[in-house]
Amino acid sequence: MSKNTNTGCESCPQHIPDDVKRLGVDTGDADYVVALAGNPNTGKSTVFNTLTGLRQHTGNWPGKTVTRAEGAFIYDKKKYKLVDLPGTYSLLSTSEDEEVARNFILFGKPDVTVIVVDASRLERNLNLVLQILEITDKAVLCLNLVDEAERNKIEIDERALARDLGIPVVPTSARFRKGIPELTKTIAEVASGEIVCKPHRIKNMPKKIKNAVEKLSSELRKQFPGLPNSRWIAFRLLEGDKTIINTLKKGELV
Repeated sequence: MSKNTNTGCESCPQHIPDDVKRLGVDTGDADYVVALAGNPNTGKSTVFNTLTGLRQHTGNWPGKTVTRAEGAFIYDKKKYKLVDLPGTYSLLSTSEDEEVARNFILFGKPDVTVIVVDASRLERNLNLVLQILEITDKAVLCLNLVDEAERNKIEIDERALARDLGIPVVPTSARFRKGIPELTKTIAEVASGEIVCKPHRIKNMPKKIKNAVEKLSSELRKQFPGLPNSRWIAFRLLEGDKTIINTLKKGELV
């Protein structure tokens, strides 16, 4: 993939510069944009610091009081812009933190979303994981704090988890740099398309809701060709999400 220019060439990432820059992130000469998401207290900041080292800076999201942290790392001669999203428990947009995280994954369309979870408290983290997988099909699960899980005699079948979620799962202990090289490699493989994710999506739902979602999703795709998140947006519209409704009215879905 060629580096970002403003020529509109087909080889340049589609989200650079419009989608991501509109959200206040300077991509510079990045080849790929990576979002880092997760619940609070999962070691997400440690993962961010370990991946980026000193190549990072902070600021605020446009029009928000929420802090934005950005960094970068280079792997196999490609530059990755890493955006550390606010730690949240959901993406239902009931707070500024949730709205910022949701909007970046949905509208910024990062090349990869790394979801950091606490291996010793995996069950409580899965709610956010499943919500993110409804939005994007390019994600990596960073199974962090595996040392804590081992200390508590918790065993996780990583292959089964990856199969059930439909995305790569990389066990890490970021504070000891364990698994970080494998995580970096996996991010690169998902970003380049070498790994194709098939994320878990909600299937069991009442027939009336399923039909309504399919019909609305179809209409959204007609109105906004190429919209990758039509099914999830249809869910949110049916639930009366005011942020999504206003975005739709303004024609900002793509």
